[in-house]
Amino acid sequence: MANSTAGATTKRLDPAPSLVHEVTPDAELLDTAAGTLRMLAEPTRLHLLWQLTSGPKSVTELTDAADVPRTVVSQHLAKLRLSGLVDTRKEGRHVIYSLHDGHLVRLIRETLNHADHQLTGEPFHD
Repeated sequence: MANSTAGATTKRLDPAPSLVHEVTPDAELLDTAAGTLRMLAEPTRLHLLWQLTSGPKSVTELTDAADVPRTVVSQHLAKLRLSGLVDTRKEGRHVIYSLHDGHLVRLIRETLNHADHQLTGEPFHD
């Protein structure tokens, strides 16, 4: 997208993000995508990620909802942070976790909706 100011045309350096990227996947892209899916393939991690689809949460909030020991939650959150799926920020003494981007929100929700259709027999749709 070009901007025109006083007769000058410049390329926009920060294009608006798109929801869909039409790409032909190469080996690196497929490997990166598979790594993301491997992180989602563990039920406790998927549950933690699902909780974050509704917004940022503290370790305490995530632990209370996950019904697993805090040490287990912390280990999974560390893996998710190292893999780049979640971001952290400090609020006083608390670490707040959030999903890295909207693609992950949609991926997690669609994954769980797909599983729900498989379990309930609800018809699949586009």
